[in-house]
Amino acid sequence: MKNTKYDRIADLYKADEHRIRNACLAFLVGGIIGFLGEAIIMILTTKMHISRSEASTFMIVFFIFVSSLCTALGFFDKLVTKFKCGLLIPITGFAHSMTSAALDYKNEGPIYGVGSNVFKLAGSVILYGVVSAWFFGMIRYLIGVIS
Repeated sequence: MKNTKYDRIADLYKADEHRIRNACLAFLVGGIIGFLGEAIIMILTTKMHISRSEASTFMIVFFIFVSSLCTALGFFDKLVTKFKCGLLIPITGFAHSMTSAALDYKNEGPIYGVGSNVFKLAGSVILYGVVSAWFFGMIRYLIGVIS
């Protein structure tokens, strides 16, 4: 089958993209997650008298737990299909990638399955995050030495 004929057939069955609606929805959901995170921090700092840095840590752990639990229960992917990057950009996406990779390979055992595949997607994020932080740290250091 020629590529043009295949493209015409594929276009008939391709789902419509609503980019503006998806972007607004992702922005809204990401904002709600940010608002909830800030609300958790404010509740912990005012009601439980915890420092802001400790409250931030508890908030991150809470979001990691909730997103990992939703992934394990099987409905985080359905939420991501609906809300797109609004759920994937915050720490929830990182936790989802690690949990889903661990669940995909759990049948192979704790060492060769979960242990060797848990960082399958997250490993590249960690690698490039560390490398980028090093480069920006060096740039900041050089700017400080020069000025």
